[in-house]
Amino acid sequence: MKYKILVVDVDGTLVGKDGSISAEDREALAKTRQLGIQVSLSTGRVTQACLGIINQLSLDGYHIFFDGALVSSPAQDNEVYVQPISQKTVKQTVEFAHLNGITLELYSTTHYFIERETWASDIRRQFFGIEPTVVDFTKLWNRERIIKGGLTTSSPKEIAKARSFCLHFDSSLHFTWTKTPAYPDINFVNVLASEVSKGKALEALASHLGVSLDEVIAIGDGLNDIPLLTSAGLAIAMGNAPDELKAIANHVTLDIDHSGVAAAIKKFLL
Repeated sequence: MKYKILVVDVDGTLVGKDGSISAEDREALAKTRQLGIQVSLSTGRVTQACLGIINQLSLDGYHIFFDGALVSSPAQDNEVYVQPISQKTVKQTVEFAHLNGITLELYSTTHYFIERETWASDIRRQFFGIEPTVVDFTKLWNRERIIKGGLTTSSPKEIAKARSFCLHFDSSLHFTWTKTPAYPDINFVNVLASEVSKGKALEALASHLGVSLDEVIAIGDGLNDIPLLTSAGLAIAMGNAPDELKAIANHVTLDIDHSGVAAAIKKFLL
């Protein structure tokens, strides 16, 4: 077998509008694992928001979380790669958010921190299954290792504030704007350390497992998957992916509503 790792994005690739994984995709991933191929998630989601999927698919290995800021095995409680945001930068983001009326979310490997409940925290709870911890952000950077920040936007005013935030921290942080099919009108903005990407995380994952990048298949649907697909030996874009991702892919599979992951697995692995 030429390929040893299959890396799969979550929202828009595995998880569709109703928040579930199709029976076809589940079966194809199970057959992939039976072949001895490692199946790893690669997602902007935090670890806690993936545990249900990991358990459902019996994925006991290593995964890429926080849009590339963490590579770990929840089952083994083992980190192999992590790029947190510096304490100084977290402090600056909190101060800027307070000054400009921006609702900022902060994440450690185990907690989702907010300063007050909002419609965005309701979505995190109801769809992603993560319970927020409400705290005063003042000095939080001294008590917690922050892996990722987050901005959630839907209105033009919120989008404008998020863009001003991204512009202000352009030289010190990295941002990815992502969506999930269940909430097509909402932007989930990941706020990350400047060097973070799914591609660099994949390099760390492959190195840890002793696998060449040429032996990796990656499937994704978003612009944040461009570094992932350009690093993998075989790059597969979902049919619902934007043209920019399709342009760098080796193959375009079916869309999320037609189990594109299963179709790709059948074509290249089974």
